[in-house]
Amino acid sequence: MKKLVGKIHLYLGLASGIIVFVISITGCILAFEQEIKAITQPYMFYEQPQQGTILPPSTLAAIAEKELPGKKAKGMLYDVPGKNAQVGFYNLNPEYYYVVYLNPYDGKVAKVWDENGDFFHFILHGHYYLWLPETIGQVVVASATLVFFVMMISGLVLWWPKNKSAAKQRFSIKWNAQWRRKNYDLHNVMGFYAMSIGIILALTGLVWGFQWFSQGLYTLTGGEGSAVYYNPASDTTVVANSKPMQAVDHAWHTLQREYPQYASLNISFPHLRSESIYSYVNFREGTYYQVDYNYFDQHTLKKIKATGPYSGKYSEANFAQKLRRMNYDIHTGAILGLPGKMLMFFASLICASLPVTGTIIWWGRRKKSSKKTRKSLKSMKPDLIGR
Repeated sequence: MKKLVGKIHLYLGLASGIIVFVISITGCILAFEQEIKAITQPYMFYEQPQQGTILPPSTLAAIAEKELPGKKAKGMLYDVPGKNAQVGFYNLNPEYYYVVYLNPYDGKVAKVWDENGDFFHFILHGHYYLWLPETIGQVVVASATLVFFVMMISGLVLWWPKNKSAAKQRFSIKWNAQWRRKNYDLHNVMGFYAMSIGIILALTGLVWGFQWFSQGLYTLTGGEGSAVYYNPASDTTVVANSKPMQAVDHAWHTLQREYPQYASLNISFPHLRSESIYSYVNFREGTYYQVDYNYFDQHTLKKIKATGPYSGKYSEANFAQKLRRMNYDIHTGAILGLPGKMLMFFASLICASLPVTGTIIWWGRRKKSSKKTRKSLKSMKPDLIGR
């Protein structure tokens, strides 16, 4: 049985090794993205203290649109005190993604960010799509993640000691041994210690990778209906009493009254009559799960009731909905703060090393087997060689 598992582990590893290495290394780089950006991107902040009141979405959007003529703002983020507001511009055909950073009090523009010139966005594309077209790269990455999950399980089977005396060698690296033995121990021992975190990384990654897995996990944990995000429609039969941006301002003022204290607030700008105004209010900086989702009809200005994991208040969400909201923060470790990010960083680093150490083990055994074959042929009598 172990021989069969060993073959599966080997061939799956050889098939997915390079992809797993890229995914893991890019994951390491992204682990401290926000902390690095806070140091290297000063345009994210404004000088404190500020006088006056925060400008409404329509005013900030109008200022931002002057920076990108011909493009329409799709939404904006009011960040924590001290950070500039962000107005987003994105489109699929032609594809572009811009963010205008500006002071929420006076509208002063600090930076027009373009995804094409951002290092972390480049790394993110590698992590999600291997820098391939999205429709191809997403499937490749998801498939490699599923393979990696199977390899974690098969690796545990291969690691499992036969007896107590063998168990002692499974938990520590023999540093005074030859380099081949040290490499073998690095693969087995470090792989064992990182296995539990590696499985979490794989499972949370598969939530984005395959729809069948995402829906299956959501249903299995008690979720009802679809796990897919959707934006409920506005009532197009109603004659609007205000323009779309005026409706956005109304929704924003409503949220300001309802949530006097929050970490950040995101609100969308509808461009079609059927679109609703989408908003989430975040209560914990640096994470994305502890949020309240709100939808407003742009014509009636009333709230729209939505269903699924991305709707309603966090305090009223069930287990399946909370788990789905936590998926990203579990994946990055942000749910545990800096210690969690460090844990995921080192686990990803070990995961990146496993294809390398595993390939060295395979290559060493291949060469050893080849040498044994040549030695065996040399020891045979001349009249028997070739029979």
